[in-house]
Amino acid sequence: MTHAFPLATATPEALGFDPAPLAALERLILRHLEEGRFPGCQIALARHGKLALARTYGEARPGVRAADETLWLLYSNTKILTMAAVWALVEQGELSFSDRVADHLPEFVTRGKGDITLYDVTTHQAGYPSAVVSREAWADHARMRAEVCDFSLEWTPGSRMHYHGLSAHYTLAMVIEAVTGLDYRDVIRQLVIEPLGLGHELKVGVPAAEQGRCADISAAPELNRIADNSAEFRSAGVPGGGGFGTARGMAAFYQMMLGKGRLGGVRLFSPRLVAFVTRDFSGEQIDHYMGLPMHRGLGPHSRGLGPHARGLGALAPAEAFGHGGIGSSYCWGDPTSGVSFAYITNHVAADPWHSARMDRVSNLVHAAID
Repeated sequence: MTHAFPLATATPEALGFDPAPLAALERLILRHLEEGRFPGCQIALARHGKLALARTYGEARPGVRAADETLWLLYSNTKILTMAAVWALVEQGELSFSDRVADHLPEFVTRGKGDITLYDVTTHQAGYPSAVVSREAWADHARMRAEVCDFSLEWTPGSRMHYHGLSAHYTLAMVIEAVTGLDYRDVIRQLVIEPLGLGHELKVGVPAAEQGRCADISAAPELNRIADNSAEFRSAGVPGGGGFGTARGMAAFYQMMLGKGRLGGVRLFSPRLVAFVTRDFSGEQIDHYMGLPMHRGLGPHSRGLGPHARGLGALAPAEAFGHGGIGSSYCWGDPTSGVSFAYITNHVAADPWHSARMDRVSNLVHAAID
């Protein structure tokens, strides 16, 4: 069965890409495969509403070649899809970033959390970065809500920035459910993914019938605890790190962002919403988990002007924005050139190798932009 993809295709040359850096990118990927850095990967590059390239390399699982239809674990790239549902509810007047979480989840006031706002949560300043939700709550969202509302503070909300790897977006997912009365996975699909024509490409909660498309994930020994290939995890759609997708799907999503909320004939967001959520709210403030300024917006983060960047590439302009997935992937958009890029692998590599790898990968794309 064929599925229509929302971006027309064009050659890289026709879209203003120099072929030499792109050839170097492919050589780098092939070298990493030969070195056993990851079993497989997928990349996609788009510009001005057109897909310049989409390529798949290696294996989805042992003995099974990856395909263009393979779904890859997005890890924290999922956060952008969850946030997009929040953005949609803001534009519908159902939410405001100045709302307190407790305005929608009254029991969240316990343990001194009553004044935490959606802004605090989305900028990773809520004060409970290490909080977790149990595996049993994946399929029991009443339990998930109770566990979220019982989160304990580790420091005073708003007093510091520290990446909330999973806890922030579990909180936002429960707010989405409180406001809509629907499963947050359905809200993300109905308000974000399906209107963009990306229902075949992006999944927050993979249906059982499509889990055969999922690549298996592996990890470096010290990170092996986060490699979960179970059917339960794939269906759970963990809102901060459990979505699946294709590289071309993520490149198309960022084309929508670069189109000021439009993709083709679809207007998903207003230009002002996109400008607001991609604004640099944190500047040079240090993220105490990352150890460097992250220039956080309300979902993605931007490059900024400092010497170091995470995932976006040192050569990226200050306005470029995106998000990564732990040790495995990065997706971004550059409003100065109209270019979006997605790189996804099925292995979680440890730092410093991963960050150095992503700097090289993204810089080769930037070097190709004319």
